[in-house]
Amino acid sequence: MCSFFGVSRSGYYDYVKRMDIPAKDLPLTELIRECQAECGSIYGYRRVHIWLERNGVLRNPKTVLSVMNKYNLLSVVRRKQYKKCGDSLHRYPNLLNRNFAAECPNQKRATDISYIETGQGFVYLSIIWNCGASMLHNSYFPA
Repeated sequence: MCSFFGVSRSGYYDYVKRMDIPAKDLPLTELIRECQAECGSIYGYRRVHIWLERNGVLRNPKTVLSVMNKYNLLSVVRRKQYKKCGDSLHRYPNLLNRNFAAECPNQKRATDISYIETGQGFVYLSIIWNCGASMLHNSYFPA
């Protein structure tokens, strides 16, 4: 059988002898599982290392990282959602073609809208330029 699998006899018997010995990192694994259960799996290996030190377990941070990798105990990474406010979904043709001169009021109007993020959400600032009367109309809309 050893020749079929391509292993030596001594290697096979060494493996059989080691099968009954539990892994030496199992107690550390259980402590890491306990830490992840307490914090909701948001701690990375550095914070888990600090938690272990506070509980009296002194291990190298790289050991903690390798055990977390081995038993798939890494933290859940939550990335910030990117809010795209620049190029909007709507694209309109350029009808004025940079010719802003108008013979009478309200014949041509140009507008722009800006999104300003505040502590309470977004504020929308809309500016409307009446090209014929050279008047500026502005308004803002709280979100």
